[in-house]
Amino acid sequence: MESVKNHAVKLNAKGEKALRSEHPWIFESSIVKLNEEASAGDKAIIYAKKSNKFLGLGLIDPYSPIRIKMLLFKKSVPIDQAWFIDCFEKAYKRRKSLLETDTNSYRLIFGENDGFPGLIIDIYAEVAVIKLYSHVWYPYLTWIQKATLNQSNVEVIVLRLSRNLQKNNALESQQDGQVLYGELKNETVIFREHGILFSANVIQGHKTGYFLDHRENRRKVGGLSKTSKRHPSVRVLDVFSYAGGFSIHALTGGASSVTSVDISKQALELARFNAALNGDFDNHETLAGDAFAIMKKLINEGKKYELVVVDPPSFAKQASEVDTAIRSYERLTRLAIQLTARNGMMVLASCSSRIEMESFEMLVAQQLDRQHRSYQITERTQHDVDHPIGFKEGAYLKCLYILLDSPN
Repeated sequence: MESVKNHAVKLNAKGEKALRSEHPWIFESSIVKLNEEASAGDKAIIYAKKSNKFLGLGLIDPYSPIRIKMLLFKKSVPIDQAWFIDCFEKAYKRRKSLLETDTNSYRLIFGENDGFPGLIIDIYAEVAVIKLYSHVWYPYLTWIQKATLNQSNVEVIVLRLSRNLQKNNALESQQDGQVLYGELKNETVIFREHGILFSANVIQGHKTGYFLDHRENRRKVGGLSKTSKRHPSVRVLDVFSYAGGFSIHALTGGASSVTSVDISKQALELARFNAALNGDFDNHETLAGDAFAIMKKLINEGKKYELVVVDPPSFAKQASEVDTAIRSYERLTRLAIQLTARNGMMVLASCSSRIEMESFEMLVAQQLDRQHRSYQITERTQHDVDHPIGFKEGAYLKCLYILLDSPN
């Protein structure tokens, strides 16, 4: 690995409080002592300001306001190849229940929540995708690769970089989409999710190529899509469908019809491709365009669906966007209610970490009350098991299952 240096660091009272609560982020404003020449990936050995007692160890990121990404608290151990292998083994064991199902796609490392701030590792069948969101991991890439190979037995490792890292000209030795290990025969990798086939473009796809966090919710939607004597027709509307995750689970689950809505024609092409991996479906419709406009059009046409899934992208990536995000969720909820048939189910999701479950549920309930639909929230879910929650900000995904026209 590349040479890294150790730096003694001290924090102000606010920083020490965050550290004692084992928060993984130390902001620049909390640091009172740090060598200005520290490089990305150098180790910050943090001591208490008054007692000089060891408090923790992190990696220094001079390019981010989150200046130190924390790795260890209270006790210090060597950050070496053995440490990475041990941590990856522990992360793998947390995913064991998922990997006992017919699934060969999962998130091996979930950033801060697994103790690796700014590092994501997703596995798609025989391909691992390492996604870096911070410069601190560059010096440790060799160890990360070896730990990934040791734990997952993949045949290929691909490196993906965040937009911020791609913009940094000082790090041209690593490129987004670079194959670090093995031979990638096709950038589109086919993988299984509870026995259903999907694809991920590991070189050009969004994030690492696919979204794995909603896996369990997609499985649930598949189960809800099954027709029966009680429900002879289950028409499904999947809004913000992207690559058709919910749609394909609904199709394979036995839905009467599935309508996928997304603004991206390319995403809908991918949804059709993913559907074709699982069978010849003639009951799958795709609609390209603005979700709000399409939902209004469907309402005007008198369309109703027994199952409506609305899973938008994050509307609040920063604090200043929260109010606008809430209004967008309210609009989507109103439209979804009007499209849901009597005794139908709405599945409403939010991946905006700045809007907590309680607030999300409250705004949904207010819209239901205003439209005078009786309802029952049958389930509240978060991320799947391979996306553990290790700190407050890590709990971004929330999902509500709401049965309409049902007594509370």
